[in-house]
Amino acid sequence: MAPQLIDRIYECSFVPELWPGVLEELAKIATARAGFLFLSTNADIHHFAASSKIGTEVLKPLVASGYIARSERFARLLAARIYNSGFLSDSEIYTAEEKNTDPFYRDLIFPRGLGWAVGTTVPLPTGDCFSITLEREYVRGPVELSAIQTLNELRPHVARSAFMAARLQLERARATSEALALVRLPALVFDERGKVLAANHLIETMTSYIHWRARDRVSLKDKAADQLLRDAIATIDLDGDPGVRSFPVRDVDTDAMMVVHVIPIRLSARDIFIRCAAVLVLTAVTLPQAPPVELVQSLFDLTPAEARVARNLASGKTVEDIAADGGTSANTVRTHVRGVLQKTGCNRQVDIVALLTTISATRLTHPT
Repeated sequence: MAPQLIDRIYECSFVPELWPGVLEELAKIATARAGFLFLSTNADIHHFAASSKIGTEVLKPLVASGYIARSERFARLLAARIYNSGFLSDSEIYTAEEKNTDPFYRDLIFPRGLGWAVGTTVPLPTGDCFSITLEREYVRGPVELSAIQTLNELRPHVARSAFMAARLQLERARATSEALALVRLPALVFDERGKVLAANHLIETMTSYIHWRARDRVSLKDKAADQLLRDAIATIDLDGDPGVRSFPVRDVDTDAMMVVHVIPIRLSARDIFIRCAAVLVLTAVTLPQAPPVELVQSLFDLTPAEARVARNLASGKTVEDIAADGGTSANTVRTHVRGVLQKTGCNRQVDIVALLTTISATRLTHPT
């Protein structure tokens, strides 16, 4: 047993970028051409890694199309975890006749010169499954029992690493929501499918705005706002997504209003295990709960110039006033206004003002 490999496996808990290298080492043990890693929920794959760049390029369209998730082999591997917690050869879950007629082997595996594999799955505390498959060339025959035994000796370390990474994910989500509670902001963190990973105590009490649903889901009781939230979740990972979205949400009991901010998480820390896709924050539009402009600036990642323009708009100044005060052109100020509109998800200047000041909720629906 190579202690350096075991150390690298545990390093993956904290540096997931190391998984491709570990997959390469596991593939060598099985004399396999490539190693693949999948993170799935109910057989729906949402993250993956490969032992090489070429493997990633091949895998990406197959995962995106749902082809692998729909395959019979993936379903059999997930089902087999109930009865076997080790690495399994595909010969243990397929007959030769079944492989020859299975579209996954016939159309994907065999044409690439592959045809034998070993794999394992690990259930995680997040409700996900962590799976590894090692793909071997067909001419080499089935993976030897000695190689499978070596892989099984490593599997407890792989399982612990995956488990620790999943726990870290939940802890980071909790820390994010609680940090926002410290500045008196009700907030929750959710994944790319809208599953709530963590929520602070402030948002948990807002039952006139939030409806807590089964399977760790939430909805907004204001139906119009809830549709905007569904749209935001559906596009959170799409290319061209506008980024931060802000929209009003009404208290269904009193008609009071707050502003919902859906803030994408797109930092390098968001990797194969850190599934936090976005933060939902509720801010009031009336004093004394309204956050200062500086806080909204940080939420929306405004530049200093954009923040100054937003602050001046909130104080009632026109574009011309701001240009005159700053000794710049009105066109320059309008450029900054467009930047603020794009980053806040607002459509009009009046919406910016309503977001940053104590203007009454009814002003949100009236043009400037």
